[in-house]
Amino acid sequence: LAECWAARTATFMILGNLCTRNCKFCNVNTGKSSKPDPAEPANVASMINKLNIKHAVLTSVTRDDLFDGGAAHWVDVIKEIRKSCPGVTLETLIPDFKLNFNSLDIIAEVAPEIVSHNIETVERMTPLVRNNANYRRSLAVLDYLDKKNIKVKTGIMLGLGETDEEIYKTKNKCIERLLNEL
Repeated sequence: LAECWAARTATFMILGNLCTRNCKFCNVNTGKSSKPDPAEPANVASMINKLNIKHAVLTSVTRDDLFDGGAAHWVDVIKEIRKSCPGVTLETLIPDFKLNFNSLDIIAEVAPEIVSHNIETVERMTPLVRNNANYRRSLAVLDYLDKKNIKVKTGIMLGLGETDEEIYKTKNKCIERLLNEL
């Protein structure tokens, strides 16, 4: 926390505080969310300015209840930050949007400096840890965005029962995906 704050970096969660999925690792409450707050883009941008943030990480609950998974709202937030906070770099930690290419395309069009989507765990453990997500779908999200020349990254949690072999296999799949593009 101190390292991030010293670098003027902060994370903001958008689209409410209720997720439509119930992943076992997450500490976000699950339920039916209300409509996206139309004031949220301006509120997030205002807070970035107030806190003198230089690098903002945007994340969200998963909103499978919205036709686009909330992608249009993501774009509104990104555009408002770009308009109100010139020079702030953005990392967007997006959900998989159920591999809706239109949703992924509109995120790619606003060109955040980094698009992140976490695979969270090894393939074998995905149904246990991310019961409403899909390992291969997550890899496909990363691959699709990478092909659009967007800087992508992912993350994996360790200590959930995976083997060393599974960790290396997962790491190698991610690296292999990137090397295929060179």
